[in-house]
Amino acid sequence: MSTGNVQEKKHFFDVRVYYEDTDAGGIVYYANYLKFAERGRTEFLRHLGFNQQVLAREKNFCFVVSKASVAYLTPLRLDDVIEVQTTIESCSKISITFKQDLCVNGQCAAMLDVAVVGIDRKTGRPKALPQDIKEKMMEFMND
Repeated sequence: MSTGNVQEKKHFFDVRVYYEDTDAGGIVYYANYLKFAERGRTEFLRHLGFNQQVLAREKNFCFVVSKASVAYLTPLRLDDVIEVQTTIESCSKISITFKQDLCVNGQCAAMLDVAVVGIDRKTGRPKALPQDIKEKMMEFMND
């Protein structure tokens, strides 16, 4: 399992499906697809040099999901190694929209569109993305 890498403006992160991720039939519970995508976005941020705990503590800044949609194509199963592929669709003053594919053995099992918004950690109100984050996101945005 990898800690992530980037190729052609796409970040890759591998995660394995464990028993706790599945239902009684060994199929991944639908909400867990969102958890796998979250891990991919977190590792993407780490790859760019941003730690979410440090952002919260030092910049009083957090990301929250404002919108998510998932297209479930094929079931994920116990022991699958999922390649979480993350790209940036758009980036504005306060939000980033990610496109994420969850793939097993080169076959896409789910496609996600996830929008995150920057907020002030203490008030919960919208807050502009720190400039260094916005610049890095713009570098990775698909043209």
